[in-house]
Amino acid sequence: MATSVIALQEEESLRGKVSEAEWAARVELAAAFRICYVNGWNGSTANHMTSRVPDEPEHFLMNASDFAWDEITASNLLKLDHDGNVLSDTDRKPRPAGLNFHSAIQREMSHIGCTIHLHPSAGVVISAMKEGLIFFDQGSCGVYGQVSYHDFEGIAQEADEAPRILADLGDKYTMIMRNHGLLTVGRTVAEAMAYMGRLVRACETQERVMASNATPMPLSSEVCEFTASQFAGRSGNAPIGDTEWQAFFRRLVRQDTSFMA
Repeated sequence: MATSVIALQEEESLRGKVSEAEWAARVELAAAFRICYVNGWNGSTANHMTSRVPDEPEHFLMNASDFAWDEITASNLLKLDHDGNVLSDTDRKPRPAGLNFHSAIQREMSHIGCTIHLHPSAGVVISAMKEGLIFFDQGSCGVYGQVSYHDFEGIAQEADEAPRILADLGDKYTMIMRNHGLLTVGRTVAEAMAYMGRLVRACETQERVMASNATPMPLSSEVCEFTASQFAGRSGNAPIGDTEWQAFFRRLVRQDTSFMA
């Protein structure tokens, strides 16, 4: 434990050593890790997030395997190419399973800027239900029509699984990885975070409804479709989540700026 703390404290800042665009992307992604931690979505060193480097679209940022998400900083994020090679001056590596499908998404889906994979408790519970996600409330309609599924094949580190994950994801922004966890993608970090927030809350709602011993009352497909169209109408074709993201970012800055190091 002491060694980990010392290593974190001695991490050299990359500010001024990378382009302004890359530094801004690093700060934004580090903030996303901290926000996920605060939300209770991840308390370990497992799971991953990536963000495309704006002025180097063939490269992306990703967390190393040895930092918990509340320890992520702008400088200790790794930079990789689409073949999974670590370009940062470090011996640290991402976990093979995460690198496998995150790098495939970054490589094959050029319009996607951010990927998030998590194992939040409610998400794992719903991923283990044959019925999948059931829509019970207004908020869950924010992902209606955007949920894909991928069957569990074991730890997702085998190269031949990545194309199947991509095929199952298709043009959706969210995925329930059965018996596993949740995946969201977005054109921006804000969008991927917004979809993850909607998906996690929908899973939490379903888990609580089904545990209540009351008679469940799912929404009809017609109501879900209409409500989803109302959500979509707010943003048009623009990425969602920016206003909410800015509020989360400001709150994080008020509480702890260490992610910006």
